[in-house]
Amino acid sequence: MTTIKSAEVIVTSPGRNFVTLQITTEDGTTGLGDATLNGRELAVAVYLADHVIPLLKGRDAMNIEDTWQYLYRGAYWRRGPVTMAAIAAVDMALWDIKAKVAELPLYQLLGGQSRTGALAYGHASGRDTEELFDSIREHQEMGYKAIRVQTGIPGFDNVYGVAASAGGDGERYDHEPARRGSGGRALPVEESWDTRAYLRHVPTVFEAVRSEFGAELPLLHDGHHRMTPREAAQLGRSLEPYDLFWLEDCTPGEDQAALRYVRDHTTTPLAIGEVFNSVHDYQTLITERLIDYVRSAVTHTGGITHLKKLADFASIYGVKTGFHGPTDVSPVGQAAHLHLDLALHNFGIQEYMQHSEATLQVFQTSLRFEDGLLHPGERIGLGVTLDRDAAREHAYDPAYLPVNRLTDGTVHDW
Repeated sequence: MTTIKSAEVIVTSPGRNFVTLQITTEDGTTGLGDATLNGRELAVAVYLADHVIPLLKGRDAMNIEDTWQYLYRGAYWRRGPVTMAAIAAVDMALWDIKAKVAELPLYQLLGGQSRTGALAYGHASGRDTEELFDSIREHQEMGYKAIRVQTGIPGFDNVYGVAASAGGDGERYDHEPARRGSGGRALPVEESWDTRAYLRHVPTVFEAVRSEFGAELPLLHDGHHRMTPREAAQLGRSLEPYDLFWLEDCTPGEDQAALRYVRDHTTTPLAIGEVFNSVHDYQTLITERLIDYVRSAVTHTGGITHLKKLADFASIYGVKTGFHGPTDVSPVGQAAHLHLDLALHNFGIQEYMQHSEATLQVFQTSLRFEDGLLHPGERIGLGVTLDRDAAREHAYDPAYLPVNRLTDGTVHDW
């Protein structure tokens, strides 16, 4: 029996906030799990410290499925991002331990390699066409073979996914609050939005990109939940001539039936689910084949155990994976994705936003990126070690995701 001796929550902010769970067994084997919930990090840290860790001591670290069910069903109050991020952290850490005990990289315990590497896509963006083209070329020089394209909209200063400069990570606003409330605490950035202007402008951008970069480059685009089903169908149809790899989050995913309308009116491939927390959120979307890719992140969907079940369910219906990979998923969560990507037969593509140098000093990873493909490496376990001294140098820094408003001031989806 490999007994759990202790568990600890580590919060660090090497440029952005991360919540990590470290579980230690009686024989000294350690496992890491990512529990980061961007903008609500401390809620998960407290949930783990006060409610989950007291339940772990003395349990057999090898019984991963039983522990998952114990934490999910045993709490009665199920699902939700805080609960599922906490369970995910435990689950990842236990898989890390099991693979270390077996002295194998984790993907070997998940069935071994189904491919030599996972196709990755990067984030190119620009406030105008020239800046966007520069960003696409920079990402190609970095080795990306598939690229997400986000564009500025004339008349709007801040638009989701558009970095401050060409080649930026495309999500600068999620950790750069522009104003302060009482006591100097950070408040969310507020952005403005006009869907009609967006719908007019985006097809012209993709026409220009295809003209400049040709038909072979896989292109992706994120609508970030901002359209009604009718608007999403309009955009999907208008983008059909440009052969997108996918249109992501075209409409809020809570109303699964809404995707029927979009699917009926466009052949553009659809991806959705980065804000989902459970396989149950996808049931209608998958069984009715209303989407082509599931977008969940291992950190927000209950860990490796639950994400593999989601992927296996999706595979029955010909739906592939496209796991959410922003930089607020730590290198621990990123490594978990890559082990799944390598093993799952129905892998589609992996989002890959590269972490900062400071982050990679705290989380030292065996990941490699070559010729457009990601691989988790051959270290045993997840392949990530945590430098505790480096982590202590970066104190928690309160921050929020932005808030979005229409031009008349109405709060809209960000």
